[in-house]
Order: sequence, then C-alpha cells, then structure tokens
Amino acid sequence: MDTDQIAFSIITDLSYEEAVARCKEALASEGFGVLTEIDIQATLKKKLDVDRTPYVILGACHAPSAYKALATAPEVGVLLPCNVTVSVEDGRTVVRAMNPGVALGVLQAEGLAEVAEDVGEALQRAVQAVASTV
Repeated sequence: MDTDQIAFSIITDLSYEEAVARCKEALASEGFGVLTEIDIQATLKKKLDVDRTPYVILGACHAPSAYKALATAPEVGVLLPCNVTVSVEDGRTVVRAMNPGVALGVLQAEGLAEVAEDVGEALQRAVQAVASTV
C-alpha cells in the first residue's frame, strides 16, 4: 500500500467491478457505511458528454467516529464523509482512501487527532483488505 499526504492507495489486479464490491465489503467489515456513491464516469458523460474510464467515489461514514468528531468541532462536517475511490488508470484498477489525519488536521481542534488516527487505521485496513483478496 502506498501512503501519500492525501490518501492511502493500492493498485490491484482485480477488475473495476470486483474492486468496488470488495471495497464496500472491506469498509463494512471496518464498521463503515457507504452513504453516497457517485459514478463519475456516468456523471461526466451525462453532464458534459465526456468519455472517461470508470471512477466511483464512495462516501464512507464510521458513525461513532463522526459523532465524536462533530461533538469536538461541529465544523468538521464539511470534511465528512471519508471518501474512498475506485478507478481505472492506465489500464489498472486503483483504490484510494482519504487520509483523515490530513483532512481533520486543518482544524487543529483538540481531540480530533485521535479520531483521525483511528479512522485512518481502519481505512488503511479496508484498502489493504481489497488488495489482499487478489
């Protein structure tokens, strides 16, 4: 798994469809619900008549962590839910999950670092689970 400042990511040999399904399963096993699913490929085709490779954004929420974060700093809501993407790039399937430490770190509110660390670890496990099922 690669970790950069903004995301945790893996490249997998799974098909796009398999990766999306396994990503949802892995998120659920870590206690996340998928609140939104945005099909970027379909949206861009409909709105702009642009063709692009498959790309989905899954808006994942870990309710206990969201509750803690919102109780600490209500403005954190603009940074929720945690986005996870599955895309096809250069013929490869890529899974990425946001790094909540970076997102929540901009608020510098006491107590958010612990929430970000816990959620980040769970997202890393979910992304890794998609890769390990190959």
